[in-house]
Amino acid sequence: MEHYDGDVDYMQQEDDWDRDLLLDPAWEKQQRKTFTAWCNSHLRKAGTQIENIEEDFRDGLKLMLLLEVISGERLAKPERGKMRVHKISNVNKALDFIASKGVKLVSIGAEEIVDGNAKMTLGMIWTIILRFAIQDISVEETSAKEGLLLWCQRKTAPYKNVNIQNFHISWKDGLGFCALIHRHRPELIDYGKLRKDDPMTNLNTAFDVAEKYLDIPKMLDAEDIVGTARPDEKAIMTYVSSFYHAFSGAQKAETAANRICKVLAVNQENEQLMEDYEKLASDLLEWIRRTIPWLENRLPENTMQAMQQKLEDFRDYRRLHKPPKVQEKCQLEINFNTLQTKLRLSNRPAFMPSEGKMVSDINNAWGNLEGAEKGYEEWLLNEIRRLERLDHLAEKFRQKAAIHEAWTDGKEDMLQKRDYETASLSEIKALLKKHEAFESDLAAHQDRVEQIAAIAQELNELDYYDSPSVNARCQRICDQWDALGALTQKRSEALQRTEKLLETIDQLYLEFAKRAAPFNNWMEGAMEDLQDTFIVHTIEEIQGLSTAHEQFKATLPEADKERQAILGIHNEIAKIVQTYHVNMAGTNPYTTINPQEINTKWDKVRQLVPQRDQALIEEHARQQNNERLRRQFANQANVIGPWIQTKMEEIGRISIEMHGTLEDQLTHLRQYEKSIVNYKPKIDQLEGDHQLIQEALIFDNKHTNYTMEHIRVGWEQLLTTIARTINEIENQILTRDAKGISQEQLNEFRASFNHFDRDHSGTLGAEEFKACLISLGFDIANDAQGENEFSRIMTVVDPNRMGIVTFQAFIDFMSREAADTDTADQVMASFKVLAGDKNYILADELRRELPPDQAEYCIARMAPYTGPDGVPGALDYMSFSTALYGESDL
Repeated sequence: MEHYDGDVDYMQQEDDWDRDLLLDPAWEKQQRKTFTAWCNSHLRKAGTQIENIEEDFRDGLKLMLLLEVISGERLAKPERGKMRVHKISNVNKALDFIASKGVKLVSIGAEEIVDGNAKMTLGMIWTIILRFAIQDISVEETSAKEGLLLWCQRKTAPYKNVNIQNFHISWKDGLGFCALIHRHRPELIDYGKLRKDDPMTNLNTAFDVAEKYLDIPKMLDAEDIVGTARPDEKAIMTYVSSFYHAFSGAQKAETAANRICKVLAVNQENEQLMEDYEKLASDLLEWIRRTIPWLENRLPENTMQAMQQKLEDFRDYRRLHKPPKVQEKCQLEINFNTLQTKLRLSNRPAFMPSEGKMVSDINNAWGNLEGAEKGYEEWLLNEIRRLERLDHLAEKFRQKAAIHEAWTDGKEDMLQKRDYETASLSEIKALLKKHEAFESDLAAHQDRVEQIAAIAQELNELDYYDSPSVNARCQRICDQWDALGALTQKRSEALQRTEKLLETIDQLYLEFAKRAAPFNNWMEGAMEDLQDTFIVHTIEEIQGLSTAHEQFKATLPEADKERQAILGIHNEIAKIVQTYHVNMAGTNPYTTINPQEINTKWDKVRQLVPQRDQALIEEHARQQNNERLRRQFANQANVIGPWIQTKMEEIGRISIEMHGTLEDQLTHLRQYEKSIVNYKPKIDQLEGDHQLIQEALIFDNKHTNYTMEHIRVGWEQLLTTIARTINEIENQILTRDAKGISQEQLNEFRASFNHFDRDHSGTLGAEEFKACLISLGFDIANDAQGENEFSRIMTVVDPNRMGIVTFQAFIDFMSREAADTDTADQVMASFKVLAGDKNYILADELRRELPPDQAEYCIARMAPYTGPDGVPGALDYMSFSTALYGESDL
């Protein structure tokens, strides 16, 4: 444990630290919670916090930051490495700083802190709390713990049921905390309504009010105090010390408020800019947060119409909703840069937006939005292709199934007939041949059944929404096909048994059946092909279909010869029947196909051929129009894309070259901006062509490498770049006018900056910036003092520690260095004129030497100061400069 010189008796009370922690785990829990909250109350001033007290201090970085915040001093530069040696080095720097404040550390080493030793870490934090929060408390010649206890007793003396004698059980009922708050801020608590027998309500009331109105974080829960017989003394002391500092600092705050009022007028405008930035950033991030889930929604629709509506909604988003947000994002960056410039000109710290609202955070969120947007568009197009494919397959399935079901209609009844039992020999022969023809027909339909099953399988693999009905129909067809096969086999066996008894057969009928069946199948296949729907995307594909169709038409004369031959067989049968009076019952016993059916189907084929011709012609015209749209879009995109790239390069050259004054550069940039804005109609025209391409469902374009997405991104980057560049020049003009920098100085600064900007990135690295300063006459030696001076300069020009220096930060620094020297000289000259041979100035001398209004202005600021030898209202040089300019480096 650690000790302080001059306070040995008090610190001896802390020697039981190890034993207390081992004996009562509840105390360790209270200390963890209290010490964590106390540390966070200071770390939040630096924009960070801890979650686990023994883990988050292991690398020493937040420990050093905590000591810098509570002491107001800068510690040695921390090690940024991740190795154990770096962590031990950082913790040793923190422990050395504690020791430099007169604290003797015993049994606390850096290795234990780095290893996450909870006991040692809590001991170290308690040491810090004692040194920086409790030791300096002084009340009526008592200090530290006794002083804090006496202060509590004095403040709570008028309150009934409050008797503060220690820092444990005296606080269990919560009335002590409530009395402290009521004594200093009576409007916050109605003390008369509190009851001693309700400690939970008292403690929760005090802790909630302190957190809400006094900026004292909640370090303990009411259950932590009420639930233990003796609350942890260190936790209570830490909590109570926060009340002491909050109330004892109120009077100091009131004095400081008078000074702050003078600065408020200057800060109000900047604060309004900060609020505007926060609101605009919040609104933009909220819009992005709401939009990304919509773009990430990949729930497919069942119909093409629904997916087309989604695509139309996405077009509305691109055309109507996103462009205003692009402008807001650009304006947000402009406002942020302007605010930072004004803060630097006012010697104010750089503005740090709320967590998650940095420009980089917004850019990251915007990047996520555009990533989701790109993925969404690709998904929409893929889904439309899938549904288009599904609709085509489903229609094809229905057509083939209908044709097959029409063919199988009545086949089972036919196969189950027992007509061969009473038939004559000739009839049996006819039945046998007819059955052979049916088997041939059945085999010819096998391919169609397989096609139907294959289409159904593909629909299932593509997740077709009506797959159950497709599967059911396919299953019925397959079951019926199996039944037909079994019935066919059964009838064939029966006819073969009877065949031995029958010998007469009509060869002409058999020949007719054998030739008519394949010809009939050919006609059915031709009709099916002629009515089959097609999907093409290029002229080459439609030309291929047209070629195949022409080849089909070339086979029609041969087919017509076959038809005439088949009809000739039938005519020969009729002639024989008529000539020889054969009793054939007027029908062909081997087939159900008749000449009328052949002629009807042949006429149907001839009717479908010109219809197919017309469909191919129309599709060819549509593909020609699509090709025209592709070329129309490509011609414009191949001009606009390089134009955007050229403008981006020209703007980059203007921003780093030194042609003319800043006003000339600004005028030149505004002319560029005007020419860019005037180019917008061509972008809109290209958007219109792109919409026509999408409406035509064109998915590729071999005539250009540019897509509409490339053009949009390039256009948005161009607008953002010209606006950002104009804003940088305006800020440089603002800095030049505010600091009185001449054009020659600016040219010299720009020349030096460009000379060391080797990669032409518009920024300097740390080493490049250091070389630039040396070239301008700065004395930065290669030793520890020089490195410290350069580190100080880097904190000015790079407050966010990005490792780079912009030209704006560079000229701000150079102008401030010149201004500080001029101001100091002016103050010294004014003092010598007014003081004469003396080393101080009197109020009467100011009234005599200065105009009345200026004299009274200075006298009003002299009032708080006393000159040498106790002369009221007399100021020496340092007091004079402080009264006029405040605390500074003068």
